[in-house]
Amino acid sequence: MGIKRLTKQQAFLISSWYEENRRPLPWRDTGNPYDVWLSEIMLQQTRIEAVKERFVLFREKLADIPSVAACPDDRLMKLWEGMGYYSRARNLKKCAQVLCEKYDGRFPEDEKLLRSLPGIGPYTAGAIASICFEKPVAAVDGNVMRVIARLFEIRDDIRLDETKKTVGSILKPALEDADVRPSLLNQGLMETGEVICVPNGMPRCEICPLRDTCLAHLHGTADQIPYRSPLKRRRTEERTILVIRDGSRFLMNRRPDTGLLASLYEFIGTEGFLDEKEAKEYVTRLRLSPLRIRPLPDSKHIFTHLEWHMKAYEILVEDASDFSDESMFLVTEKELSSLAVPSAFRTYTDWYSLR
Repeated sequence: MGIKRLTKQQAFLISSWYEENRRPLPWRDTGNPYDVWLSEIMLQQTRIEAVKERFVLFREKLADIPSVAACPDDRLMKLWEGMGYYSRARNLKKCAQVLCEKYDGRFPEDEKLLRSLPGIGPYTAGAIASICFEKPVAAVDGNVMRVIARLFEIRDDIRLDETKKTVGSILKPALEDADVRPSLLNQGLMETGEVICVPNGMPRCEICPLRDTCLAHLHGTADQIPYRSPLKRRRTEERTILVIRDGSRFLMNRRPDTGLLASLYEFIGTEGFLDEKEAKEYVTRLRLSPLRIRPLPDSKHIFTHLEWHMKAYEILVEDASDFSDESMFLVTEKELSSLAVPSAFRTYTDWYSLR
């Protein structure tokens, strides 16, 4: 087929369609790079519909880059609660601090400088540079990969970095054309992938601005493209969750500062499934005196490469005011509701109406 590249005409079709059909989103067309950055970080691994309300709430609480940089960790984690992948929130703060220290609380326009910031990879850097500053750089996310793979009938594995580089090179000539606005082209490709060239189900080719030149549409191969290699099978862990209560207080644990769910708060837990006798013995080893035990619903939580299967008990203990431990502590229901508890434990926070 020769060299693959997006033509100026195709770029105009996508840009024009986007201008006429773009959805109103709270971070769109605000003219503020902070909004683009925050939304792109939130949208990693999270659906747009789930992000819209959370974006507005977060934006109300932390209105600019300096406010993110100065936000206490526990408050930041609470604002991020339920969105998962909490390392994104930690990198958000690190990035904000670097921006305040080096760039007077503003984003640099250069893509290479953007990529040097904590938590900002090639896609997010491309999105900020092109949408906010009209820099001629690609912003290649899953939606763009899918659109371009079908447009040029690319059958390479879209999980590979090499395939992403190929897509970027296809877009490069059009982005660098003086008559093309990178902000419209990149957002148009993203939007096309969201609402037309959809990830699940058949694409809506009848309304696609690129249907006349899309090879997958013309050859009837859209159901085969893009190709995505299967992920490695998730590892499964069995865990027992102990909701230990001292009257109206709950015993909570703060996870280590590194690793899975770093620095977040959880109910007491241990590896493996314990029966009621073993659960009581575990509590006794914490130097607490169990009075009553009852089973709680089983639960399951899926991480990217890990799956927790959880069995749980509520254990009422004698007054534990003298309890002392470096990472465990007693909190009231009101105090617990202000802590960042991961959605992995939603079954149990919901059980006690703590959200």
